[in-house]
Amino acid sequence: MDSRSSSHTATSAKGKEIMIMDPNVYNSPDDIYADWDTDDELEMEFFEATLQDKGASSPGSSSYNSSKVDHFVSMGFPEKRVVQAIKENGEDNDEAILNSLLTYSAIEDTSSGDDICLDDFSDSDGDNCRAVKGTERYSDNKDKTISILVDMGYQIEDVLIAIERCGYETPIEELADYICAAEMAKVADVTEFRPPPQIPRIQIDKKRKAFPKVNERHRKRPDIRRERSSESYSHKLMIGYGVPGCAPAVCHRKLPDHVVGPPYFYYENVALTPKGVWDDISRFLYDIEPEFVDSIYFSAAARKRGYIHNLPIDGRQPLLPIPPKTIHEAIPDTKKWWPSWDKRTKLNCLLTCIGSAQLTERIRKRVLSGDPSEADKQFVVEQCKKWNLVWVGKNRVAVLEPEDMEMLLGFPRFHTRGLSRTDRYKTLGNSFQIDTVAYHLSVLKPLYPNGMNVLSLFSGIGGAEVALYKLGITLNNVVSVEISPSSRKVLQDWWEENGLQGKLIHVDNVEKVDKGMLDRWIDEFNGFDLVIGGSPCNNLAGGNRRTRDGLEGEHSSLFFQYYRILNHVRDSMKERALS
Repeated sequence: MDSRSSSHTATSAKGKEIMIMDPNVYNSPDDIYADWDTDDELEMEFFEATLQDKGASSPGSSSYNSSKVDHFVSMGFPEKRVVQAIKENGEDNDEAILNSLLTYSAIEDTSSGDDICLDDFSDSDGDNCRAVKGTERYSDNKDKTISILVDMGYQIEDVLIAIERCGYETPIEELADYICAAEMAKVADVTEFRPPPQIPRIQIDKKRKAFPKVNERHRKRPDIRRERSSESYSHKLMIGYGVPGCAPAVCHRKLPDHVVGPPYFYYENVALTPKGVWDDISRFLYDIEPEFVDSIYFSAAARKRGYIHNLPIDGRQPLLPIPPKTIHEAIPDTKKWWPSWDKRTKLNCLLTCIGSAQLTERIRKRVLSGDPSEADKQFVVEQCKKWNLVWVGKNRVAVLEPEDMEMLLGFPRFHTRGLSRTDRYKTLGNSFQIDTVAYHLSVLKPLYPNGMNVLSLFSGIGGAEVALYKLGITLNNVVSVEISPSSRKVLQDWWEENGLQGKLIHVDNVEKVDKGMLDRWIDEFNGFDLVIGGSPCNNLAGGNRRTRDGLEGEHSSLFFQYYRILNHVRDSMKERALS
């Protein structure tokens, strides 16, 4: 494998040197940076640098910051209007300047026409489709293209990136497709699977960030200096403390003394969060270093996730039989129709939404001749990556079926049957990847030969329960906390169909789980052996273009419910053991 770096640097608008890498080429250890900027933040810094490098100061703008004028001119706004907007709003208020420019454009070219709806989205995203007036008149006007997409609710930065990448002449619906799927593709873009190389260890010493909502008890905890156990290349390749068939760079870790041993806990969320989020999560979860793992090492689809847990890391074993690792092994019927120029062997992260019939029809038209142009090939492959489309006929692609997703995620076939098609995609897209999680949990099997008591928070369709069951661990008592009635039904049906004899208790809201309930369960079950779950990623995931607010977000702030409940379980069981 060629390990030469294929990267270049640029200086961002903030004066920060950033590295732009070819994602398909592994870079040497010296080229790996330890900055945890998310992909979209790095891209935006590079894009800002590109914009400021494009223009030169021109007459009429000398009284203002020339780079500021050039920045908005490069978006397609007339220089005269840019200067006017800066004069009205001041140089330091970019948002107000942009709003003024968009207002000028709307006033000058008020248009009318038939309502249209951009329908190249899945049925699960139907509510986001909004009527747009006069699309035809916008097609030849750069600022109008921006205005339409901003009016649809997309962020200006995302619109600019889409236009920069796709071109101003790209149809509105394709730009919208790009914006919705770009971050999803970046988070799990896989064109060729390469096993992680054996490279020298590189230590990362990242400063801890203070979280604004820390209670007194948490603030007074001793400052535990953590041994950084995740190497920088582990962050890039996401192999954690090792994956099957790959020797880990780190074979041991040091946990704080007070969290060693049971009750065990296991927390999961998306790996690529807004900067600093995993530091905050780690600080609340006893300063334990996250383990970042991509499920591409366990299946034919990527799923980049971070895990914080106090489980042992020695003696892990993969589930048997080993699941298929490539697209053609997993979905063999596709091999016959797969064009030679589509080099994918793995799928990207499985999402809660799917590509539309309109999109697959556009792709069909692009390849109908049997000898598509290089531009058409590039477009088709990009769309197939974004939406996990597979070839199912001559010149014909289709979305994954729910049964395909169940298999790729390690669930039994028809696990979600009975739900609507939209709900099946949604619940599967939010679930654990069973083989990955089971690999981590496999260390519990010899520790609990007589079975376990499990507190499963944010259970969804029962990913934790299925993983433990497939490991052969008896589920004596399970308290499942899940707000969705349909997901609770899926878990209940699976429990009954497999003849499990343990007790399954459903709770419909994590916020209802109070100390009294926890103490009663602890007394009844003689304690919990495992507290497991992954709080909602709605405000963390890169695919969220509207409310990516981190742990302050409406949904992702439920992480603190996980922390609250776990902390009480640990304290209560400790007091119980001492009494």
